[in-house]
Amino acid sequence: MSQNTAPHKPSTSGAWATGGTLFAGVLMLVTGFLDVFQGIAGIAKDDVYTRVGDYVFKFNLTTWGWIHLILGVILAVAGYGILKGAEWGRVTGIALASLNVLLQFLFLPYQPWWALFSMAISVFVIWALATDEAYGRAEKF
Repeated sequence: MSQNTAPHKPSTSGAWATGGTLFAGVLMLVTGFLDVFQGIAGIAKDDVYTRVGDYVFKFNLTTWGWIHLILGVILAVAGYGILKGAEWGRVTGIALASLNVLLQFLFLPYQPWWALFSMAISVFVIWALATDEAYGRAEKF
């Protein structure tokens, strides 16, 4: 009756992904709230942001305000779903983070540093949600 009773040691990459998933949920909540404020600023005052250079992608700032407001609310809801461990939160989080990368690229002329920072956060969120194998399982914790 020799059984291997050695405790299971989790892999470091799995621990990184699990911690990254929690951090990704928090980042999505914060990014969602910041996008809501960015959207309100764009809607309330059309000249809050100045254009840096001349780009092919030109949108009215009020339109950008509404885009950021709506995206921010949805990002915050998805972040909440990720923190609760819901599978829809993971799938929605990956999709919304991908969409956020695209929209922030288009928003580069108005807020280049914030857009680059937000794209980097979204790439991390995609990685964390896509690599966590234990996501949504009860035995995760």
